[in-house]
Amino acid sequence: MPKSLVVVESPAKAKTIKKILGKDYIVDSSVGHIRDLPKRELGVDIENAFTPKYVLIRGKGKVVKTLQDEARKVDNIYLAADPDREGEAICWHLAEELKKAKKPIYRITYNEVTKSAILDAIQEPGEINMALVDAQQARRVLDRLVGYLISPILWRSVKPRLSAGRVQSVAVRLICEREAEIDAFKPEEYWTLTATLTPTEVEHPFLAKLHKIGSKKGEINNYGFRIDEARAKELAADAKTHNYIVEKVQKRERKQKPVAPFITSTLQQEASRKLRFTAKKTMLVAQQLYEGLEIGSEGSVGLITYMRTDSTRIAQEALGAARDYIKATYGTEYLPGRAVSYRSKKGAQDAHEAIRPTVPLRTPSELKPYLNKDQYSLYELIWMRFIACQMNPAILDATTIDIKAGTYLFRATGSVIKFDGFRRIYMEGMDDVAADGNASDEEDVSLPVVKEGDALNLRKLQPKQHFTQPPPRYNEATLVKMLEAKEIGRPSTYASILSTITKEYIAKERGRLLPTDVGRLVNELLIHGFPKIVDVEFTAKMEEDLDTIADGKVAWVQTLEQFYPDFQKAIDKAPDKMYEARKAMEEQSDEKCEKCGGNMIVKWGRYGRFLGCANYPECQNIKALNADDTPTEEPELTDTACDKCGKPMVIRVSRAGAKFLSCSGYPKCKNAKPIPMGIDCPEPDCEGYLGERRSRRGKVFYGCSNYPKCEFSTWDKPVPEPCPTCNAPFLVEKTRKVKDSETTTVSLSCHKSDCDYIKG
Repeated sequence: MPKSLVVVESPAKAKTIKKILGKDYIVDSSVGHIRDLPKRELGVDIENAFTPKYVLIRGKGKVVKTLQDEARKVDNIYLAADPDREGEAICWHLAEELKKAKKPIYRITYNEVTKSAILDAIQEPGEINMALVDAQQARRVLDRLVGYLISPILWRSVKPRLSAGRVQSVAVRLICEREAEIDAFKPEEYWTLTATLTPTEVEHPFLAKLHKIGSKKGEINNYGFRIDEARAKELAADAKTHNYIVEKVQKRERKQKPVAPFITSTLQQEASRKLRFTAKKTMLVAQQLYEGLEIGSEGSVGLITYMRTDSTRIAQEALGAARDYIKATYGTEYLPGRAVSYRSKKGAQDAHEAIRPTVPLRTPSELKPYLNKDQYSLYELIWMRFIACQMNPAILDATTIDIKAGTYLFRATGSVIKFDGFRRIYMEGMDDVAADGNASDEEDVSLPVVKEGDALNLRKLQPKQHFTQPPPRYNEATLVKMLEAKEIGRPSTYASILSTITKEYIAKERGRLLPTDVGRLVNELLIHGFPKIVDVEFTAKMEEDLDTIADGKVAWVQTLEQFYPDFQKAIDKAPDKMYEARKAMEEQSDEKCEKCGGNMIVKWGRYGRFLGCANYPECQNIKALNADDTPTEEPELTDTACDKCGKPMVIRVSRAGAKFLSCSGYPKCKNAKPIPMGIDCPEPDCEGYLGERRSRRGKVFYGCSNYPKCEFSTWDKPVPEPCPTCNAPFLVEKTRKVKDSETTTVSLSCHKSDCDYIKG
């Protein structure tokens, strides 16, 4: 009979640990949190020391009963959720439910799901850390107060089902402020002169940029010479008449050190840069690698250490294994004299190790047959970064060549890799270049061997026009980097923050984050109504307070008592302040109201900006605005009658850009349907037809007019042509990109999956 019950939060982890512990243990999972604040009420007794009202999460009753039944059969209970605040809270809630079994309850923690780590944890059990539980409770209650008390104000001010969040709103503000910088940016023209030169003795062309004219350094700034096109061509013509002589050659040896092993934030950033993973996907795949995967005859094995960490600390055993691998695989020249250690960032909790392979000798190629594409890609990234962090620096020869041509001084810079070191297996990805658009062009540029006094041949002298660039929009990597730099939230929360804000407030365009109209509006309203809540410094200070609670230095209720009075005052004043902010955002337009002759004003509504008559409410005329702020055209009348009220249908354009049929009696009749394509819905017993639709993100698909009763849809464009093989009523158009090419091919095939007809 099993002697102990071990409870984790994940079925996958339970499977891995069961294999380690054997028949003397029941290993089961809670499948995440079992208790939380209720969904349909505040769930916090503000008048009674902010006491939270916890309830069993819907569907967890059966889980809890199973765990209680198992607890009665054993001698000891071990709670083994993740080693962080959320995990500690899960264990506390489990203990509250399992104490009815009247068995000893212990808390065990571990940094990796390996045999040695699990057995060591069982041998040295501890108690639940209530300071960590209190810190989690404080965060949960704070977030509930902000979300449940601010969100209804947004529902009344903008539209239903919007959400406000203590950290997410600050992230939205950062994105909105970056967009405002881009909107306000005025590009400035500048010109550069670049000479293509080569030594006279050997043909080795290289580039040198104009660096100075005489001693007039004032003409030069970070962007180049403040000269117009005519002056640039004049300088180029004059510079061509001179001889080009090497004035000075400077060489210096430069060491490039490897970067630290991954912590949560840097893993999210690098997976975004190199793998195009969202933060949410990165953490999901990392969780799979941590909890355990089936690896051939080994069974379920944990492949990486805990992935929620801000520490760069590495266990001695892992360092030794990495050094042995480097020496055996790459040789002693790649191995430092002693293991490399890295300092964690200021304020790091240092509770766990860095993210690393549990067994450094498990190479990515060895594991590839057992992992899916995403798991393999992320494991390879983690493994390479870890091994590289224990390798010798790369050594580069950095060279600067100054070339005189009359009063003109040209400069060429470059570097040559003398020893690749850690670069043999890994180089960290790069973020966007600075606002001036100039990235360093020194790296890995090969320059010829020249000495002072050598004559050079001019092959080409090219004046080139440039414009200064605005700061780039954030992508997930750079936003995570900014959130971490400003100490907003915690890396473990970034994935959920990004996932939440991209539902309504933030759109993605080619991987870049930009605010939607609703996002801009809500941001402005929150800045005016709740300036503290969306203040970067205030939010960072709140994170410090939560850390202080986790350290056991202050009671969590005390933190809430300091926060709430000012917050309540802001709640009371917010509706009036938001109304004033919204009025201040209105702009006059050149449009006249065709109904009453009044001026049309650019207003902000639940779907973004629109034109409304200044004589509202007497005149309720409104018009939608296109992306370029021009009014949309009047709806086009059709011969189709509305099947609900009999009025003629008109063609309108949705926010996503799709044309559709809408009743001319709107808003009294809100009947709307896609424009028919001349193809009946293929679903049996459905009398609908197919039409073009668009997803929330603007992607075109084709669906039934009877949606949601009929959910037939296809991404491929239907063509009203019967299939010659099976007589299906229509074909679909499939577009495919040719590999390693910009061209695409279009073919027609049957819409039925069991028919192999294809044309083209």
